[in-house]
Amino acid sequence: MAKRNSLRPPKLLALIVPFVILPFFLGEYRLGSLITMLIYIVVAASFRLISTTGEMTFAHVVIMGIGGYTSSLLARYLGLAFWITCPLGGLAGAGFAALTAYPLFRMKGFYFFIGSMAIGEAVRLSWIRWKNPFGGEGGLWYIPPPTIGSFTFNTTFSYYWLTLGIVVACMAIMYLIDRSRVGETLRAIRLQDYLAQSIGVNIVAYKTIAYVIASFFAAIAGTLLAHYLRSVSPTQFSMTIMIYVLIWAIVGGRATFWGPIVGVLALRSIEEQLRTTLQGWVPMVYGGILIAILLAMPDGLESIPKKIRGWLGARRG
Repeated sequence: MAKRNSLRPPKLLALIVPFVILPFFLGEYRLGSLITMLIYIVVAASFRLISTTGEMTFAHVVIMGIGGYTSSLLARYLGLAFWITCPLGGLAGAGFAALTAYPLFRMKGFYFFIGSMAIGEAVRLSWIRWKNPFGGEGGLWYIPPPTIGSFTFNTTFSYYWLTLGIVVACMAIMYLIDRSRVGETLRAIRLQDYLAQSIGVNIVAYKTIAYVIASFFAAIAGTLLAHYLRSVSPTQFSMTIMIYVLIWAIVGGRATFWGPIVGVLALRSIEEQLRTTLQGWVPMVYGGILIAILLAMPDGLESIPKKIRGWLGARRG
């Protein structure tokens, strides 16, 4: 068990080291893109945690917004420090998930997907409708930056290190959950839910646990995005962004913990390259990549090493 739950330092270091080195060679714009990429890695990884149960929620990005709005309101109107508003934002997202879990998990498959979309859109439209306190369609502005004592994370470079630290902590916790007995049970539910239920597994309880935990981390990502942009608005959590998260997870692959990370890194890098020349083509490029992956590699980009090993084994044979 201990070996299975280990964090495999070589693989983690290989992933973290570039993010430690790159900031010293990037300009402010590229560094800002790297911050948002790190934030969306948490969103995609937490979305994959829910999909491990066999369900895919369409409200995940809205829950991210719940965290962002909660932290922003507490920081702006009550003057609370980021170290208080950030976890409270995460708890707000988890609380929303706990409240909506009962009706949602009475549905399965397509109906769960549609039900989560309806709940998410209802919340997002309420942000637009209520200018007080949510700021309406324009959202909230002038959100205070995080501070530690007399030090303020008010530059892109300083905020990057804050984001990297929180993201690494979130990803490490989610990795441990994925490799734990809970993670194994969630995968068993996805593969054979009736069989798992027949041996005493409470399917609804485990799905609720996955939903609440994943929502907590998505909301934490929302607080990071809000305090980085110094603003939060309903457009940041629209259906378009949710579709992007879905594509990141599918293109990267959902069989292992690393798939969504690969998907975000690959597609966000392509998106950044297109932003300066063909920004309007990004949705079409995403759609083309998704179709190509589904046809050529249904298990996502994470299956490439396995395919290469199989090909090399066949050559040696």
